[in-house]
Amino acid sequence: MTSSRRMLTRQPKRFTGPVSAERRGETTGAPVNQPEPLGGRRCIRGHVVAEVQHLLDGLSFGESLRWHQDRLWLADWGAQEVMAVDRAGRPEVMARVDFPAFPMCIDWLPDGRLLIVAARDGRLLRQEPDGSLVTHADLRGLAEPGHPWNEIVVDGRGNAYLNNQGSDFPGGHFAPGMIALLTPDGSARPVADGIAFPNGMAITPDNSTLIVAESYGQKLTAFQIAADGSLSEPWSWADLGDGVPDGICLDAEGAIWYADVPNQQCVRVREGGQVLQTVHLDRGCFSCALGGTDRTTLFMMATQWRGTDRMTDTLRTGQVLTARVPAAGAGWP
Repeated sequence: MTSSRRMLTRQPKRFTGPVSAERRGETTGAPVNQPEPLGGRRCIRGHVVAEVQHLLDGLSFGESLRWHQDRLWLADWGAQEVMAVDRAGRPEVMARVDFPAFPMCIDWLPDGRLLIVAARDGRLLRQEPDGSLVTHADLRGLAEPGHPWNEIVVDGRGNAYLNNQGSDFPGGHFAPGMIALLTPDGSARPVADGIAFPNGMAITPDNSTLIVAESYGQKLTAFQIAADGSLSEPWSWADLGDGVPDGICLDAEGAIWYADVPNQQCVRVREGGQVLQTVHLDRGCFSCALGGTDRTTLFMMATQWRGTDRMTDTLRTGQVLTARVPAAGAGWP
């Protein structure tokens, strides 16, 4: 979910625009080059990110990128659709919903059935083989009414983690959010709280660590996962300076890519906050995923953000962009 500065009711740090590694006090490595126009090559801190390509245009408001069954999946909140996109950029609508789809995020059960978060209804939906959507879990007892659910990630053991904003968003008074655990037997309970606008989540391949983007906190926060799915006390995985993380994904070298709406970029960082690579875009980046044949294609969901009241307008500025990157995707989702 976007947390663009134009929507914040609380501003923990002053935001002034895109920030280079030098301005953030990082002096090692090659200088950060100025971004070239979309489609040009970008050399960031000595690493080359291949030319950015358009895979799909004309989306209303895309989010929740996932690589699944050899296709890229996404939720178009404005169109109230879940779609899958093949390597040639051909989309197929996989599900349509009739509820307010801001936000609406997706993942899958270990048996391959699609899960859709009906955020404002307080329900987690499951798609059956005939395409119908049924209630998989009722989340209403875990959060206050009017506080929307946001992201979901299912780990390798079938545990589903969902985060809740903790306040009426957008427009409500800010309050920290939380993470809830839904186990395969259907039980659900809160497992973490005090999170400043919880957003994208990722889990390491060994199911040992969960990392969540704190958009208002401008950091990535990690938890150790216990055998029963409970989360430990949090620690700061990376302070992002002026970065504002939205969706995230993990790679095989242990680094994380995060989408950044107000800075219009997708950034790769290692634990501790060192910036490894940055892809500059011409509009806000809401979500990212690693996929493709060897999972070394970075998919980025970019949209011109003009506010929640214009999410479904006819301009349809949403784009799925791709770039080749050095490390393959890993973990969950």
